[in-house]
Amino acid sequence: MKSLFSPIWWVLKKFWWLLDGTRRALLNLLLLALIVAIVWGLATRGPKPLKDKTTLVLDLQGDIVEQFSGSPRDQALAQLRGDARHQTRLRDLLAVLDSAAKDDKLAQLVLDLDRMGSASPATLREMEAALQRFKKDSGGKPVVAFASNYDQRSYYLAAQADQVYLHPMGAVLIEGFGRYRTYYKDALDRVGVTAHVLKVGTYKNFAEPYMANGPSKASLEAEAYLWDDLWGRFQQGIEKARKLQPGALKQAIDELPQRLAAVNGNTGKLALNEKLIDGLKTRDQLKELLEKKGALDDKQLRQIRLGAYLARIPPKLPSSEGAVGVIVAEGEIVDGEAAPGKIGGESTAKLIRQAREDDKIKALVLRVNSPGGSAFASELVRRELELARSAGKPVVVSMGGVAASGGYWISTASDEIFADASTVTGSIGVVGVLPTAEKLMDKLSLRTGGYTTTWLAGGLDPRRALDPRLEAVIQGAINHTYGEFTARVAQARKKTVEEVDQVGQGRVWSGQQALERGLVDKLGRLEDAVASAAQRAKLGDKPQVRYVETERSKWEQVADSFGDALAPSVQAMVRDALRQSGVPVLPQSVQAVQGDMSWLVEQAQTGAKGRVPALAHCLCGMP
Repeated sequence: MKSLFSPIWWVLKKFWWLLDGTRRALLNLLLLALIVAIVWGLATRGPKPLKDKTTLVLDLQGDIVEQFSGSPRDQALAQLRGDARHQTRLRDLLAVLDSAAKDDKLAQLVLDLDRMGSASPATLREMEAALQRFKKDSGGKPVVAFASNYDQRSYYLAAQADQVYLHPMGAVLIEGFGRYRTYYKDALDRVGVTAHVLKVGTYKNFAEPYMANGPSKASLEAEAYLWDDLWGRFQQGIEKARKLQPGALKQAIDELPQRLAAVNGNTGKLALNEKLIDGLKTRDQLKELLEKKGALDDKQLRQIRLGAYLARIPPKLPSSEGAVGVIVAEGEIVDGEAAPGKIGGESTAKLIRQAREDDKIKALVLRVNSPGGSAFASELVRRELELARSAGKPVVVSMGGVAASGGYWISTASDEIFADASTVTGSIGVVGVLPTAEKLMDKLSLRTGGYTTTWLAGGLDPRRALDPRLEAVIQGAINHTYGEFTARVAQARKKTVEEVDQVGQGRVWSGQQALERGLVDKLGRLEDAVASAAQRAKLGDKPQVRYVETERSKWEQVADSFGDALAPSVQAMVRDALRQSGVPVLPQSVQAVQGDMSWLVEQAQTGAKGRVPALAHCLCGMP
């Protein structure tokens, strides 16, 4: 028997030897290739020098933000859901424009705005100022803007260019500012849910959609005052850049049906007639135009894009005098820890504490872009800023697109507050929401029962009606929080509590209106706040600026790289699978309703745990 299987065993051993040898050879080749790649990378480290007549292309991707939001894990999950968006960081844009202005190798600047997302009016004005600096400091190098279609945000940037081009089948959509909100009172009544809204402030309309069927007169009054101010400044910026007569945009919108009919519905021609653009061009025609000022490499326009140019900017060497530390506070304010894109009471306080204890940081700038949120988390952040000032480090606040309610609360512990004229700020007020579903329980023939030692035990159970005694207790706590808020503002702004209350009551203001009411000190941009902090710390005219952020691990950086590479294909696969399975991709309006209802459920769950949040939130997004 043994002699019978010997030839088979010999063949198997030879086959295994061959398989194992092949595996070893492949792994060795892979290792060798990796070593060669590393050696080659080290040998050729650093970007190649730019050639003459290079075109700088600012290809804006997604929303323009103060900092990238979420962890790599969060971004990967968002991509799988199909709702991930690329982001462009404002500070990167400003750094590239300021560096490019002095670069002799660049022949022209192109704003590629096809993929630009949202940006607040204040952010657009920061970009406007940077583009004007580029024009001045570069000696008049041409700035060209192009998009297949412009919305009013991307067009505001395009208008700052020397030449604005649009695809022949495109359009410029300028629609104005304002918003419509969904109101849920009747719907909640129908299903048996009562949203008990407890607040301080006539204009504090954060939770109004849950208690009414339409906006109150106070809400309409406040919003009209704010939106009209922002819209007037927005129009002026475009009309000045395009050399249009004052009021030209408003007149064009008022007469839009007649004017569009006069060009047989040709939106591209309409934009040309209204002098909003300088010409209609396809991308290949734009390329031919750019080649006249630039140069070609292998029949392609010699160009460098935003990310590649940003990587070429050398980091500033540490200064022996010290640095101004910049901490970004962007997004909703929440309790505990939070990833970038939200302000965690504990995590943001930790960053401020880190900067306070760093001897190389001599002053702090808090860049605020937040509609507010948890009053408790806001106080944690404010207290850390107060401690930084007590330690002898100046604190200056720079308000971005929105710095309202909790965003204003954290700004009070500062030596000086800068805001843009179009910043949305104020909203000094407090609100709490306690949803109860006792009527829904009745509709479902469900009952609750049990024994408690006091009337207070289980008082926040959403299955039971809200006890009037508990409602009075919570209202008292919210009144106290509002008193704390106004007292802190009064102390910071050197006003009486009564004076603060007159401009408070939950009302939002533009930066210009806030300046007139003494809620901010000066109108200015981030660079102005940095200059003020440096002057207070005696760091000279050109201080080193250091962003104080949670350091990303090497693994997170690798995860980011994979996310950028895989996002388009993963997103497309998920959406195709949804469509094939018959599951619709929800429109934005439906998603907004889902978000509102999810927030209401979250408040009920918070109450069920025995916690009633005092919210310093304005629900005031950017237009």
